[in-house]
Amino acid sequence: MFQNFDQTADFSRSAERVRQLRAGFGKSGIDGFIVPRADEYQGEYIPPSAARLEWLTGFSGSAGVAAVLADRAVILVDGRYTLQVRSEVDPAVFEPLSSVETSLSDCLKAAASGKRIGYDPWLHTVSEIRTLTDAIEAAGGQLVALPANPIDRIWNDRPAPPKAGAVVHPERFAGRPAADKLADLAGRIGEAKADAALLTDPASIAWTFNIRGADVPHTPLMLAFAILRADRRPTLFVDPDKLDAEIRAHLAALCDLEAPDDFEPALEREAAGRAIGLDPQLAAARFATIVEAAGGTLVDMPDPARLPRAIKNAGEIAGSRAAHRRDGAAVSSFLAWLDRQPPGSVSEIAAAERLEALRADYGERDGSPLKDISFDTIAGSGPNGAIVHYRVNRGSDRLLGEGELFLLDSGAQYEDGTTDITRTIPIGHPSAEMRTKFTLVLKGMIAIATARFPKGTRGVDLDPLARIALWKAGCDYAHGTGHGVGSYLAVHEGPQSISKRGMAVLEAGMILSNEPGYYREGAYGIRIENLILVEPASPIAAGDLPMHSFETLTLAPIDRRLIEPTLMNGEEIDWLDAYHAEVRRTLAPLMQAEDRGWLEAATRSIITG
Repeated sequence: MFQNFDQTADFSRSAERVRQLRAGFGKSGIDGFIVPRADEYQGEYIPPSAARLEWLTGFSGSAGVAAVLADRAVILVDGRYTLQVRSEVDPAVFEPLSSVETSLSDCLKAAASGKRIGYDPWLHTVSEIRTLTDAIEAAGGQLVALPANPIDRIWNDRPAPPKAGAVVHPERFAGRPAADKLADLAGRIGEAKADAALLTDPASIAWTFNIRGADVPHTPLMLAFAILRADRRPTLFVDPDKLDAEIRAHLAALCDLEAPDDFEPALEREAAGRAIGLDPQLAAARFATIVEAAGGTLVDMPDPARLPRAIKNAGEIAGSRAAHRRDGAAVSSFLAWLDRQPPGSVSEIAAAERLEALRADYGERDGSPLKDISFDTIAGSGPNGAIVHYRVNRGSDRLLGEGELFLLDSGAQYEDGTTDITRTIPIGHPSAEMRTKFTLVLKGMIAIATARFPKGTRGVDLDPLARIALWKAGCDYAHGTGHGVGSYLAVHEGPQSISKRGMAVLEAGMILSNEPGYYREGAYGIRIENLILVEPASPIAAGDLPMHSFETLTLAPIDRRLIEPTLMNGEEIDWLDAYHAEVRRTLAPLMQAEDRGWLEAATRSIITG
């Protein structure tokens, strides 16, 4: 199993740990300290050695930040985690706040007057520190970069940093030689009027050099930094213990190799009298300090690999389609199996284990082994389904009971693609309310799937399409509609998204999720998710402009028992019937006879079936 179900969240020692942290404030010359859920690479997934926020608070979500002052401690999370944080954090120690309603800057401003607020400059981006500095100084306080993280002084059993071996990502999956990518990125650096640029996002390093690793859970990354140059060979700073002879030879043909301990002095030499590009949204604040102290000039520029990485090439697109066929067959076989089990006989953990086993089986049969899951499976039955990023453990595990909904959000990592799919399944007989809410969510998903939009359209422009049916019913959901997805990389990838913050233009070749939802606290959760590919703009008969559209990549039935056809229009029904026909045509040849019969029934016309 790639997922374990041990209960990791534990706030039983939180009060004592906060006491120890505060006891060190005087020695550090601070009145408070900020604890983000981050490592020096600023990635969504972090190794256990960097899980400082969870160690201090008990909160195990993938996004959040705590601020510990002498007389108050708060933890801020977004809408995905408002329910989860209440169960994982000691309310006598930390006050949970919504980061949507109250920013960290606003929270600290109220208490910053005359105070020195400490932070670890490796764990915050350049942009974050600029914003916090302005807010705290305006309130009469001071933001102080500390030379060492005070949590590390009291975390006596802190795990060792990861040392997983890296591998070459074959060009047949990468779609382009690494040398070609490096040449393109060198040109982008020159266009930005920089002499060199830092690659600080391990996903960009993996994509650029055609390598993959295993340093963080569920995302095939090797933690490393790189200096790319406009007119010379790049340098990659990586632990030599992670490189065998094959990958060392692969990398030596592309770049110079140095150890991580050599990075800071090398950056100081590189920066002296030169212009150094970095992405202020992604790069740790420590980099800016090093460059400026060495007499260099900072050039704010996007990570040069981020947009090319998001726009998939033909090889990556073909791989994604193949991965989704294989994955869709596994998910559909799981749905068929679950349908044969009586209510109350399957637990959340058992369901997650069965699905992972089927993914492994289909991968072996197809000659494309399952490399990992792409995130911890969200298997929430009944009230657990209302916790948006619920992670089942042996303490929370419950049986899938009669009359409940089961929300199953899962994904896989194959060498040719990354998948992410959510299906909501009725256990026994759903209520009329469940059917209504599910259909409203489905209408939003179809609205995105069928959207046509001109060049220059951003995700924020499309986001309301997924919500309008829910809005009309007085409902909404507190997460984005869609995130970018990598190619055998991170399941959450920028810059593209469909959300209220989705300011990046959607370009042909980008892969995103399409996942509206609805959550009734204490009762059930609904989410339907497919991955979609932005297709090149094409003309519309009698239209004035060519329009982009989406190809739906994910293939698995959407549960017909939860659909109320009277709430759907003809275009929506036609899309659903056509989608199910494609699911049946593509997946039936891959599935066993017993499951093919189930698939035939599950994909019948919503009106005539």
